[in-house]
Amino acid sequence: MLEIKKTEYRENVESFAIAVVTILFIIIFVIQSFLVSGTSMVPTLLDRERLIVNKYIYWFTTPQRGDIIVLKPPHDTRKYIKRVMGLPGDHIEIKNSKLYINYSEVDEPYINEKDLQDYPAVDVPYATLFVMGDNRNYSKDSRDPDVGFIPFKSVVGRAIFIFWPLNKIKVLTEPKYNNLNY
Repeated sequence: MLEIKKTEYRENVESFAIAVVTILFIIIFVIQSFLVSGTSMVPTLLDRERLIVNKYIYWFTTPQRGDIIVLKPPHDTRKYIKRVMGLPGDHIEIKNSKLYINYSEVDEPYINEKDLQDYPAVDVPYATLFVMGDNRNYSKDSRDPDVGFIPFKSVVGRAIFIFWPLNKIKVLTEPKYNNLNY
């Protein structure tokens, strides 16, 4: 009888340990909660919303245009959340309040306000991204020299859904951009 109780106890401890290790693995390597701080992604994301970020997705693929990503710029300790607009080799320019990627005007139904300032033409270097906030006139993003192009290794993960506040729960989808490749 005592032998059976020891076996049950050991099985329970092992099950608990496996559960803890699994949860830690998921938290460390797979998903992460992220608090939106600021208004740079309005109207898509609002200040104080909480997101789930998929941290492992870019182990198997590269970021795509339109992905909403969490990143840590090389020269900053804070994490940012931005939309990927330019991929390696892309030609980016803002003129007359319109964004052009590879010389094609981009339709951006997810932004409320167009850019007030022009941005000179640039080519996105190899293994980097050009990111922008959806609230263009109030976003510190790749247009700012302090942020610049974002190396792939600085990407933490892709935002997949909003889970807080509860009345705002939704899956984040990426817009489709057609005919923007060279």
